Amino acid sequence: MVMIDKRKANQYTEVYALGQHICMSAHKARRVIDQIRGRSYEETLMILELMPYRACYAILKLVYSAAANATHNKGFNETSLIISKAEVNEGTTVKKLKPRARGRSYPIKRSTCHITIVLKDISLDEQEEIDKTKSYKLELRNPYRSKSGGLWGKG
Repeated sequence: MVMIDKRKANQYTEVYALGQHICMSAHKARRVIDQIRGRSYEETLMILELMPYRACYAILKLVYSAAANATHNKGFNETSLIISKAEVNEGTTVKKLKPRARGRSYPIKRSTCHITIVLKDISLDEQEEIDKTKSYKLELRNPYRSKSGGLWGKG
């Protein structure tokens, strides 16, 4: 199950996909997530396709979903996406009883996890930094601005 939502911080540059109740240990999923955190989208796809773990398939689907959300909902380019945040939380544990010899039962615990993949568009961040430096340079060059910083230029 994948959900789409906006984040409060950097909602204009970040998109995420959330996979809940994935039948896998959180410890096993974290082993893969730690390898892709902070990498670019294309590099992440190569890593996940070549790693031999079962968690890679579920994480690959989530990364694809987050990239599809970014291109469809926000119009981002896939080449400028990086994985800014990737986290794995423990989900509910499914408990079953397996019948054993002599009328006894044996508990089986199936752990689940919730995986969140957040993609960030770095081209927009670079554009914001360029705009900030331009506005700062304009402030420095403005001959009509007073040196005291007062409203009427007195001081």
